[in-house]
Amino acid sequence: MKLPVLRKTRAADEPGVSGVARLDRRTKNLTKRLRPGNIAIIDHVDIDRVSAEALVACEVSAVINVSTSVSGRYPNLGPEIIAKAGIPLIDNVGPDIFKTIDEGERIRLDDDGTIYRGPTVLAKGVVLDIDRIVELMAEARSGLSVQLEAFTANTMEYLRRERALLLDGVGVPEIQTGMEGRHALIVVRGYDYREDLAALGPYIREYRPILIGVDGGADALVEAGYTPDMIIGDMDSVSDTTLQCGAELVVHAYRDGRAPGLDRLESLSVEGVVFPATGTSEDIAMLLADSKGASLIVAVGSHATLVEFLDKGRSGMASTFLTRLRVGPKLVDAKGVGRLYRHRVRTWHLLLFLVSGLLALMVAIGASPTGREWLDVLDARWDDFVYWLQGIF
Repeated sequence: MKLPVLRKTRAADEPGVSGVARLDRRTKNLTKRLRPGNIAIIDHVDIDRVSAEALVACEVSAVINVSTSVSGRYPNLGPEIIAKAGIPLIDNVGPDIFKTIDEGERIRLDDDGTIYRGPTVLAKGVVLDIDRIVELMAEARSGLSVQLEAFTANTMEYLRRERALLLDGVGVPEIQTGMEGRHALIVVRGYDYREDLAALGPYIREYRPILIGVDGGADALVEAGYTPDMIIGDMDSVSDTTLQCGAELVVHAYRDGRAPGLDRLESLSVEGVVFPATGTSEDIAMLLADSKGASLIVAVGSHATLVEFLDKGRSGMASTFLTRLRVGPKLVDAKGVGRLYRHRVRTWHLLLFLVSGLLALMVAIGASPTGREWLDVLDARWDDFVYWLQGIF
């Protein structure tokens, strides 16, 4: 239904939020262009946690969603994150706003969800405050059983299509990066990836794992000061500079072999191998590391719980569930590694502590009269010992 463009004049000093509008139907593409104070206009049914955290990190002044931020299918995590950050969320504005508002123009939002260009009313949506979101979440939990049934059906369908890959590793490409017997650190730009990477610094320095970035996860590695050994994914959310860093590139392709990501690599004059598979890019990264003999797979920013699988909002997340069953005990979450590794006491720590204690003891002895007498005696005995050795040799 086409939104009516109403005419109404308002005083310039009336309350509301104003800012430069940035629009994109794909939230992850929009976050690359957002600047603090911008108003983000998205088309995102059931805003997930990763997208919400990215919008909050961009310090937008408001979020306008042309779709329904909480559809009621399941209790998605994103809207509450936006609301708790104090960012106004205007919901269900309708798709015509993409035709009404131009990229980069300045707009204003009223407290009741009305959107203005100057005095002109462009559209009106529903304001989702924290109280309303809590109510919607409670209603959405009642529909969780339906989503679980769909998730189970998708899981069985994925197993039917990819049983050769999951069970026998059929279709895994040959790569140059050696993983046999080594740890593999797989980074996805997902939940808490920055914090997890920072906590894993000591682990990375000691074990030197193979660093694998999944699409934007490769940029996350570079931002943390590392150079990825391998980049896996569709190649649509990785910077040109990172793709040209020298890492081995594995392009995630459709099951029929089509790989749109190869076109981008060709434009950058870099080469990559193709991995056709139905699952997500983080799944094939884990399958590849497992098939090539990695002794341990540490996952950063990936999905670990059923709620997170559903929050991703994709039927393909069934592949993530089965991939974890396939990889089994090799796979550990970065949070677990960080907590265990932080409490580990290394040998050189103990030696340093011992040397410091001995130095402190010697200083204490030399500072007292009795200690100096002992040192004089030891010095005389030492001279006698040296003289005795010279007589023998």
